[in-house]
Amino acid sequence: MHVSIIVPSGGAILSSIVGPYKVFSFINEYLMSSGQADAPFYEIDLVGMTDKTHLYGGIFSVNPTKNVEEIRKTDLIIVSTLMGPDMAAEIEKNQPFIPWIRKMHHEKNTEVASLCMGAFLLAATGLLDGKKCSTHWSAADRFRRLFPRVNLVPDCIITEERGIYSSGGSYSFLNLILYLVHKYNGKEAANQAARMFEIEIDRDSQSPFFVLQGQKEHEDLLIKKIQTYIEENYAENISLDKLASQFNLSKRNLIRRFKKATYNTPNQYLQRVKMEAAKRNLEKTNQSISEIMYDTGYNDIKSFRQTFKKFVGITPSLYRNKYGRA
Repeated sequence: MHVSIIVPSGGAILSSIVGPYKVFSFINEYLMSSGQADAPFYEIDLVGMTDKTHLYGGIFSVNPTKNVEEIRKTDLIIVSTLMGPDMAAEIEKNQPFIPWIRKMHHEKNTEVASLCMGAFLLAATGLLDGKKCSTHWSAADRFRRLFPRVNLVPDCIITEERGIYSSGGSYSFLNLILYLVHKYNGKEAANQAARMFEIEIDRDSQSPFFVLQGQKEHEDLLIKKIQTYIEENYAENISLDKLASQFNLSKRNLIRRFKKATYNTPNQYLQRVKMEAAKRNLEKTNQSISEIMYDTGYNDIKSFRQTFKKFVGITPSLYRNKYGRA
């Protein structure tokens, strides 16, 4: 099975190139040493646009084994992570990969997997239009603005749809690589890799790691004022009627403009702000869960726990055990 790991130009994350290479190479060694294969299962190429790619301002460099124009057929393309404040500019630097990825998928039935913010380059091919995709939670707003036709699900660690895969943020790409190993080589091989690289194999959500960014990368000044009001008064009883009246909008217009600007309804945004406050208190204080519940404007413990788990992915108690101070 031939694997092409893209070595992006410009801003890129070295670990997203080295990580898949190491895991697939380990599987080759494991299958041969255990007598399950006589030759390497994976033929791995690092695919670039130049003979040498410099990363992190030249501190590191990668020597691609093949130029993108040399790869006529491949079974799996790994789209490594791009990095930079202007993702449109990073995509432009890697423009030659776009028609190649598209051609491989359409004409050669090549599967494609994006890692973290490699989703931006994969989305630029159009192959994600109408499909689910994940990326780093911190880049969700930027991604939605560039690729409104993609069904972004940033809480997911892994997505799969018709031979196209994506992973959540940072090192969660290792979960996707294990998922692919499980698919191609079976559960025991994936378990062996999980043990060797100490990867938590059953992670399915990156919601516990979310930090609310404010979702203010838009131009609607009135909605920004409403967001600020919500952030400063989240513990109060903020109703849709109250917001609409206070900011001289109809409820319908408020919901429409708020959702267009933030990709959330006002109530969803309010709940996210409340849950962010609850997370901070669980991390940094010794308050009881009931006290934190009241401080965030809830009166019913069951409702608070359900909402917390919906937005964070785990219960308040488990979140405190994982991330609270000793």
